[in-house]
Parts: sequence; structure tokens; C-alpha cells
Amino acid sequence: MTQKVKFTNINKSTFYATLRKRVDAHFDDQNLSVHANGAMWFKAVFFLGTFIALYLSILLGDISPLIKLGMAIALGMFGAFVGFNICHDAIHKAFSANQTVNKAFSFLFSLIGASAYVWSICHNIVHHTYTNISGHDEDIDVAPGLIRFCQNEPVNKIQRYQHIYAFGLYSLAMLSWVFRKDYKKFFQTKIGCQVANHPRIEYFNLFFFKFLYYFLFIILPLILIDVTWWQFLIGFLAMQFAQGLVLGLVFQLAHVVEGTSFPHPNVDGNIEEAWAAHQMMTTANFAVNSKIAGFLCGGLNRQVEHHLFPKICHIHYPAIGKIVKETALEFNLPYIESPTFLHALGSHYRMLRKLGKEAYTAKQTEAPIPCLLTASIKITQPL
Repeated sequence: MTQKVKFTNINKSTFYATLRKRVDAHFDDQNLSVHANGAMWFKAVFFLGTFIALYLSILLGDISPLIKLGMAIALGMFGAFVGFNICHDAIHKAFSANQTVNKAFSFLFSLIGASAYVWSICHNIVHHTYTNISGHDEDIDVAPGLIRFCQNEPVNKIQRYQHIYAFGLYSLAMLSWVFRKDYKKFFQTKIGCQVANHPRIEYFNLFFFKFLYYFLFIILPLILIDVTWWQFLIGFLAMQFAQGLVLGLVFQLAHVVEGTSFPHPNVDGNIEEAWAAHQMMTTANFAVNSKIAGFLCGGLNRQVEHHLFPKICHIHYPAIGKIVKETALEFNLPYIESPTFLHALGSHYRMLRKLGKEAYTAKQTEAPIPCLLTASIKITQPL
């Protein structure tokens, strides 16, 4: 991670130039803005309104603990949906042409437990540039030593079972994000190969918004909700697990499925592909024809379009998706997609098994003969 990766194949750069012209022409011909339209604003009001309504109902409603538990799980899921549908676009500056609106919606990220600033570095800069490149893309650095996503990484004994326990670890993602991940990333010397040089105000923002989250979701509920401490703990963990599982699944189904690649830089630190071609090889869509998936996932089920055009609001991805697919096929580039969520989930499961159990078995089969055996053979040979 000491050297920045460069994408050196300029022969395929004409793909992105052609694609941009066609996408720009689409918006010009239809006289459309690349930012939010009425449907997008409806989604924002719906998800944020439901999130706030669930929170206030749990906090102030005279409801049985069992129902509140179910509402806590729903609150966690809607926290993920707020992140997908509002914050993600805002942090990419794709929600609105007005940067004040984008900044305001970005701060909503703190309401779901994450730092918008740290995410903008990890995701917008590092992940979108170095997608699926081990040692550079920290989005695939999930539970090191427990989860193996890349063939270039060594495989260990416990990873034989990663196709079984990985989904449980995904559930812990939000809990880690709330209490550990943002602090760790913020105080690293580098994030990927991006040198961490934070403005002073971001030190204040990190701790202020973390405390705000702890106050809203730990301190205030303990004061106002008539439950025991252990009932609160169950509800809090249920919310975190639900949110973490939704986040983990949607993100992993976009990059760790059959067909996606995990390129490794050459000795000069270069990827011998154009950047846009690299995105087509490392990113996948799922359930693009499902209106439910499109509504809930905030366009993250169309990661191909998102990685190529992160500053276009996700509400437009279905329209430009046809252009992207046709242009990719024209330039003989892959357009990786699974027809449904379940197909993508099955593909991810098979990848986990391939990179874990199957890789470990192959490693054991190819293991060299122990030196002790070789030595004993030499001793028994006549002089």
C-alpha cells in the first residue's frame, strides 16, 4: 500500500469516453437533471420519515417489549435504507446540485452510526478507485484472517468454514462501525494508499457525532424506555445485527460473486487495464428488474452504473443501465449481473466456499513432501 496503483491500458479508454457521450446525450435529449427528481424526494421522505417514526415510537410509545423488539429490528433495517437511499447519494454529491443539501443529508449518516467524512475517504476515493484490489480497497478487508475474498491472500484452516459463518460476521458489521471502525480508519496513517491528513474540524466532528449517536440510541433510551438493562441490550443488539446484515449483504453481492475479478498490480504497481474496464470486471448488478430491490437498495443493486457514474443520482440508473450494457457488449467488456437477489446470494455463497474450503483443500493437496521424509530416504540409500 506504499505505492499508488495506476491503470495503464489506454487502448480501452475509448469505452468510457463513448459511454459518457451517450449518457450525457440521454440527459440532454430528455432535458433531465442528473440529480434527484420527484420520485427520489419521495423516497427520501419515506425512508427518513419511517426511520424517525420507528425511533420515536420505541422511545415514547406505550408498547410491549416484544413489539418494541420487532420495531428495533425494523429500525436497524431502515437505518440501512436511509444510508442506501439518501446518505450514499448525498456523500457522492449526487443527490442535489445544491451542495448545502448534499452536506445536510450527509450528516444523516451519523444517525445510523457512521462518519460521513471517514466514509467519503474509504468509499468515494479508495474503494471507487481501487475496486477489488487487495491491499488497496479496504471495503474487501472484512474480518482479516476470518474472511478471505481474494485469491492473492493466503488461506488458513478456519476459512474452510467461512461460507457458513460469514453471514453471522456480516451482522456484526454495524456494531463494529459504531464502536471501532471509524476511529480505527480515522487515526490510520493511510487509508489504502490515501495519506490521512484530516482538517482539524473533522477531529471535532468525529467525536461530536459519535457522542450524538450514543446519546440518541443508548443514553436517551435507557432514561425514557421502561425496560430493564438486559431488555435494552437485546433490543440494541437486534437493531445493530439487522442493520449490519442488510449492509453487509448488499455491499458483498456487488463485488464478491462469480464472474468478478480481484486483479493484482504488476511489479511496477500497475493494473494493466483502463479504469472503466477495471470497474466492469470487478463490479456486479443483481435484481435489476425488481422494483422492490431498486426501491430499497438505493441503486446499490446497480453497482455497475454506480461505479461508472457515482455523481448521477441512483434514481436514473435504470434508464442509463441499458446504455451501459449495450456499450459494454459493443466493446467486448463483461456486464456481470444476477437475475435475482437469491441468485446473487447463492453466487456469493459459492465464492466464499471456493475461496475458503476449496482453496484450503487444494493447498493441502499441493503441499510439498515434508523435509523429514526426504531426509529418511537419503539415509536408507547405500553408500
